[in-house]
Amino acid sequence: MWGNSLMHIVIMGCGRVGAALSKTLENQGHTVAVIDQDPTAFRRLGSGFGGRRVTGVGFDQDTLREAGIEDAGAFAAVSSGDNSNIIAARVAREMFGVDNVAARIYDPRRAEVYQRLGIPTVATVRWTADQMLRRLLPSGAEPLWLDPTGGVQLAEVHISPSWVGHRVSRLQQESGTRIAFITRMGEAMLPDSGTVLQEGDLVHALMRCDQVGDVEAAFDRGPEEAS
Repeated sequence: MWGNSLMHIVIMGCGRVGAALSKTLENQGHTVAVIDQDPTAFRRLGSGFGGRRVTGVGFDQDTLREAGIEDAGAFAAVSSGDNSNIIAARVAREMFGVDNVAARIYDPRRAEVYQRLGIPTVATVRWTADQMLRRLLPSGAEPLWLDPTGGVQLAEVHISPSWVGHRVSRLQQESGTRIAFITRMGEAMLPDSGTVLQEGDLVHALMRCDQVGDVEAAFDRGPEEAS
């Protein structure tokens, strides 16, 4: 997990989505480089943006190097083209070793293919800036809802790959949580006692606010070590 540590992040695509992500991430203290083929697109960043503006194709290796991909902790492909996004994400991961990548897609039917390639995707139909930020900056339990008393929260929690293939019921038992729903291949689903966790699942859990640390530890350790 990256936790809350600051990092360099490269974003391909300076449309409305890319510009919003770039400014949000910079405001959080990260360094940001934005790539776009159209130099006029950088106007969306505004004069206050202090990151790099790189004109070029987002899956070109020289362009990526100019954007600082070799020092990047995360990469987001949010251009208007599915193929360009997935190619760029694969180049960032496979050529430059960036583990934390995410690609925006327009055709949800391609999501399963992309997931099999190990590239987390966000389908445009269900896309929000908040979702993409959670892909880029997984920091354990990110609160999605908090009850008025401040005692219980709903959060998206990172799970260890070792939970894959195990039942949701076991995850609940060993972490002391209630799994509210799972996002799988861009679709939300309500798990039952027989639901088995799959690679790429995003787990949304209900927990007491005072047990967040214990829940994160149980989710991160995996079933073999969880108490």
